[in-house]
Amino acid sequence: MDKRILVIEDEPAIQKILLEPLVAAGYEVTTASDGLEGITAFRGGSFDLILLDIMLPKIGGYAVCEMIRQTSKIPIILLTALDTEDDQIKGFDLLADDYITKPFSVRLVLKRVEALLRRTSVEDDADVILYKEIALNEAGRQVFVSEHEVVLTNLEFEILRLLMKNPGRVFSRDDLLNLVWGYEYVADEKGVNFHIMNLRKKLNVGYIETVRGVGYKIAKEDRK
Repeated sequence: MDKRILVIEDEPAIQKILLEPLVAAGYEVTTASDGLEGITAFRGGSFDLILLDIMLPKIGGYAVCEMIRQTSKIPIILLTALDTEDDQIKGFDLLADDYITKPFSVRLVLKRVEALLRRTSVEDDADVILYKEIALNEAGRQVFVSEHEVVLTNLEFEILRLLMKNPGRVFSRDDLLNLVWGYEYVADEKGVNFHIMNLRKKLNVGYIETVRGVGYKIAKEDRK
């Protein structure tokens, strides 16, 4: 069955730019032209991923993202001309999975859609990974800290899973981009820093270490 994508974008030209290559790539695409129409389409259909513009009439993209996250963990990629660090952090705080700034490359959008869908569709038979008071349930895609659930985006979950599966190993930002994002990232590495920062904030435990000039790791547990 084809993957279904909801594109919420108010500019007809950009809708068309996204619609044609997505359909050509084999996706079933539904479009919405404002935030209210987007929420209505989301609630009335079944989708595998959402491409969401931020600057929307009626209901803004940030509000749409927040409303969707109240009931669903569906992958969301934000599309916007807003490219400041604060704008991106706000999107990640609302549990968006990725952020693409306009103008964008259609090939890049397709690669990110493909990578995000691939990550979220993988069925993993492993049980629970434990690190001190963190418990990560791979099959259920849940994370608990001291038995309290912590809600993560898909990217945050994948970063944490990679680090917890490889305690003591240092991953550079390029490593994380290749292993977690799953595509060649054409911009700078700020996205990695944003996700690590948000992940640390949500976990509220100091286990993700920065190795200056190299990258990030979770240290091996002291088993004494």
